[in-house]
Amino acid sequence: MTSKGPVIRADDAPDEAITGEEIMGDVAPQTSADSDMPATQKPRNAFAELMSKSKPSVKAVNENTNKGRPSSRPASGFKNFNGRNGLGIYMQYPERNPEGRVIEYDDEFVVIQDKYPKASVHLLLLPRDPNLTFEHPLVTLSNNPAFLAKIKPRVDRLKLLAARELRRRYGSSSTSDAPYQRALEDVMGRPDPPPLEERDSLLPQGRDWSREIISGVHTHPSMNHLHIHVLSRDMHSPWLNKKNHYLSFNTSFLVGLEEFPLEEGSPRFHLGDWLSWDMKCWRCEKNFRNKFRALQQHLDEEFEEWKKE
Repeated sequence: MTSKGPVIRADDAPDEAITGEEIMGDVAPQTSADSDMPATQKPRNAFAELMSKSKPSVKAVNENTNKGRPSSRPASGFKNFNGRNGLGIYMQYPERNPEGRVIEYDDEFVVIQDKYPKASVHLLLLPRDPNLTFEHPLVTLSNNPAFLAKIKPRVDRLKLLAARELRRRYGSSSTSDAPYQRALEDVMGRPDPPPLEERDSLLPQGRDWSREIISGVHTHPSMNHLHIHVLSRDMHSPWLNKKNHYLSFNTSFLVGLEEFPLEEGSPRFHLGDWLSWDMKCWRCEKNFRNKFRALQQHLDEEFEEWKKE
């Protein structure tokens, strides 16, 4: 197999930034005005800060993160970071937190919210190594075991973050999460509630929100910079408005990170006319063939049922 630069499109998302410490629950997030529920019912977490109206500053995971990199905006502006190169700005200037989408960064990686999310939660992990950034993801993740080994724990960490955000958003609507939610309300109502990293060990398991998170890369990426998707399965987003949007995350067009490394000559490298494939509901597998509007309506109904599980 030969390495071939991918052709990629802008899939990153608008929102506020949070620090690496908040992601792992090492510091208490700031409160914000986006919640209409008492703290005992809807505790804040890392993603809550990301969604807040006030914009926290981005904090580098590594204090030397900008070492050797320009710290000021180039004289020519950011005009070179457009179209298929749109992800480059986040990788080169994460400290400037372009459009408030950077969640965290260090010398090796940047994590952002997808600008056009295709689900409730949609993150992108961007490697900053210039020797990797224009590589095709299927080739790199199959032929570079050191890089794959480095990516996996990063993605696992982001899955944990995404699962926590799903619980924060939808836990109160979920039947299977009710035991957790009741116990959480009791714990958070105490005068000295436990920190996030200790909280889950004190509570019943409830719904396993991590099962609702997927990760992977596209066989034919639409943006020119290597990126890994971490997103929820619900396909609930105003940006999900075309057939190719749906197929790209609900067919073998998305190669799950757990599938790597691919064997040489794997059919996953050659999908054929994927845009002609039928659209099947991710939840009930009903086949909508080419009727995207009918699928959209169905997805809205399924989303409401999925929240209640």
